[in-house]
Amino acid sequence: MHQFKEQIERISTKLKAAKQKDQQLKVFGASYHKYIIHAPLEEAELSGFEKEYNISLPGSFRAFLLHVGHGGVSQAGSAAGPYYGIYPLKKGANDLASNPEKYLSEPVKIYPGISDDEWNNLIKETEREDLSDEAYDAAIQNIYTGILPIGSQGCAYIHGLVLNGEHAGKVVNIDIDRQKPKFTFENNFLDWYERWLDEIISGDLLADGVSWFGYTIGGSVTFLLEKYHAASDKTTRLNCISGILNKQSIEPAVAAILEREYRGAEEEYKLHWLQALTKFSYPLAKPYLVAYSDIDLLSVVQFIWWYAKDKSMEWREIIEKNIGSIRNEETFRFCTYLLGEMKGDHAHLIIPMTANSNEDIRKTAFYTLGKLKKKTAYLDVFINGLNDPSNDVVHAALQALSGVKDKRLLPEYKKIAERFPTEQDYILSNLGHRLAEMGLTIEKLKK
Repeated sequence: MHQFKEQIERISTKLKAAKQKDQQLKVFGASYHKYIIHAPLEEAELSGFEKEYNISLPGSFRAFLLHVGHGGVSQAGSAAGPYYGIYPLKKGANDLASNPEKYLSEPVKIYPGISDDEWNNLIKETEREDLSDEAYDAAIQNIYTGILPIGSQGCAYIHGLVLNGEHAGKVVNIDIDRQKPKFTFENNFLDWYERWLDEIISGDLLADGVSWFGYTIGGSVTFLLEKYHAASDKTTRLNCISGILNKQSIEPAVAAILEREYRGAEEEYKLHWLQALTKFSYPLAKPYLVAYSDIDLLSVVQFIWWYAKDKSMEWREIIEKNIGSIRNEETFRFCTYLLGEMKGDHAHLIIPMTANSNEDIRKTAFYTLGKLKKKTAYLDVFINGLNDPSNDVVHAALQALSGVKDKRLLPEYKKIAERFPTEQDYILSNLGHRLAEMGLTIEKLKK
């Protein structure tokens, strides 16, 4: 028959299994394509398309169209496939080029591992302010030569197929707003499509909050661990850890392996293994997290928030010990997230931060205080915030005072109205909300 016969047969079987597994259409895009794919193309129609655009479609994609199916009921008549499905021929040909007859047949310029410098040099022409519309269109098309759009991911994202060169047949994720493209890890279209079906059947793509398909490496944890140890470059190793991190769950015995990986890892990989261990086995990760909090508190509190927020109370002592010396707004923000999960009043930890030299920390501090039930007990602190030199902090303090109707605030509100005769950073609109809660307006306040 054809060289992809066995894989085509597997895909046809797995497509039915995926539809059965995802009966509620939870996988992203499934509610559009509904796992429907129409009858395959005839060779004459496929050859006609290739002749029209002066291209040769990669064998794996040809096999899919000739033996699995073509078109469906999703956006633009797309067939079942990742995201919103696989375009029928011609439907997406001009997504990247208004003149696909010219640009599809030209050599591909992008490739896996393209550096930031190379990419920036490639898009440099599109950033000139003196370009006419026609010249800008030509510059955009010049970036994506030899790439056939085969489906939409929503917004500005599409997946394309490399038509020629060393990587012909690979699928690439493209942001048409000119962010650097990210190539998928599979060798060809069929491998990519089959992986999509495998991750539906396994349940990985049905989980809430699952990351975008095809942006991390696939395969079992065992496969990824073997690939990690066989690799000599940092990029591949980090991709392998990301692939493991993308799993929804692992066996307890595998968690013990992750612990060994963390303990034996070189320093540049330790934090990545710690993240994976925290996700899949917080009890095993906890002593290492405690030790690592002296090195990188931000990463530790992020991991706890992402994967073990129900254990927040266990981190109160460490947060109390460190919060006064925090100078990074992200570290402080995640500490406040964890404090918010704990029972009890933590105002005594937050109040000192309202005077921090970092205005972003002050802003977060007032936002956090605004969530407390007994805000009136800290009215003096809020009044300090209303007089802060930073507009953003004043804005945060005003929002935090939602529901507080204490008349001691009126003189401070009047100062704000005088300080901001015209709207700045939504301060007057928020002041209006606070006054409305007290039956007043800014005009009445001024009088």
